[in-house]
Amino acid sequence: MPRAYPEEFRQRAVELARQRAKPVSQIAADLGIAQSVLNRWVRQADIDAGQRHDGLTTDEHAELVRLRRANRVLELENEILKRAAAFFARENVLPT
Repeated sequence: MPRAYPEEFRQRAVELARQRAKPVSQIAADLGIAQSVLNRWVRQADIDAGQRHDGLTTDEHAELVRLRRANRVLELENEILKRAAAFFARENVLPT
């Protein structure tokens, strides 16, 4: 799993990249991160700010993750109920 960076660090890195005082590759190297990571942070900041429309905002992504987890739980509960119903239906039909 990738190493998590503090939000303040990410914001400052994005600000430095947007100033264009140095090339993005140099900024990334100075900060000790990959250039692709910095580019992704800048892209995500643009999406969150509404400057780009080709992706999910951070809030939308978090909601999507939450909904997918809830859906998984509901599907699992539904499967358990189906199996329980089949089990009890078999017990009531078969003679003892």
